[in-house]
Amino acid sequence: MKILITGGAGFLGQRLAKRLLERGTLDGQPVTELVLLDVARPADATLLSDARVRAETGDISDRAVLDRLIDTDTQAIFHLAAIVSGQAEADFDLGMRINLDASRALLEACRSAGHAPRVVFTSSVAVYGGTLPDVVQDDTALNPQSSYGTQKAIAELLLCDYARRGFVDGRVLRLPTISVRPGKPNAAASSFASGIIREPLNGERSTCPVDGETRLWLLSPQSAIDALIAGCELDRATLGNRPVVNLPGLSVSVNEMVAALREVAGDEAVARIDWQRDERIGKIVESWPGAWNTSRAEQLGLTGDASFADVIRAYISEQRA
Repeated sequence: MKILITGGAGFLGQRLAKRLLERGTLDGQPVTELVLLDVARPADATLLSDARVRAETGDISDRAVLDRLIDTDTQAIFHLAAIVSGQAEADFDLGMRINLDASRALLEACRSAGHAPRVVFTSSVAVYGGTLPDVVQDDTALNPQSSYGTQKAIAELLLCDYARRGFVDGRVLRLPTISVRPGKPNAAASSFASGIIREPLNGERSTCPVDGETRLWLLSPQSAIDALIAGCELDRATLGNRPVVNLPGLSVSVNEMVAALREVAGDEAVARIDWQRDERIGKIVESWPGAWNTSRAEQLGLTGDASFADVIRAYISEQRA
């Protein structure tokens, strides 16, 4: 099976690639070629040393790049490439080009190839917004309050229509905020959700830009990768005429996240968090749902994390490995 991962040099892209290589199969078929498309090559030398991996650099909004990489041998595509929320808000044109125009170009390349490959599109909690119920339901109307959320919502609808027309075997997986991410802060409005855990654990100070009562919908990196693979392997018939799934996660307030950090690492770590509200970030993050009904995802066999303290412990264990 030939698989394409867009955003293949990114955090989730490299993790997904390594997991697929370790499994050796996807949907019961052997992984024979794994194409990683990004603007830069993956940093993981071990990943690149696998004979099944082909790293390709290029602009995903360039249709010629997509036509070169998507052929009738391409059976599965994980479309992870995106401009993150804060950057998409700051640079409207860039967000539109990568988050929306490139998504349509990818779908058009699939349509031109003519073999209806399986396409997994990662969407976001940011497609919701405005006045929301305490728990977002599957039929809660999309009402994004950021350019990023709008771009993701439009791309969702496009994929659903291409799937309805039989151009792709599509499924949309709405990811919660991923925490705890290793590395450095990025331009995502949700970057602090990892930073207020990661930096204190590293003995560094971190700033929380939102109020402690702010509630987030979170998923660990490990569980996110599990969900992407399981979502790809779902029988299309089980999704019916709505191939969109809100993934399971944890509904936690920032105060509860900090309490979990205290439980795992003590008061000294918590003391490294500075509280300084940033209205720009707060406005974006507080428009997102803090909890959603995941009964459909659970019926499909998708699962999340047990507790945020367990997520922190898993992060620490991974960093020590």
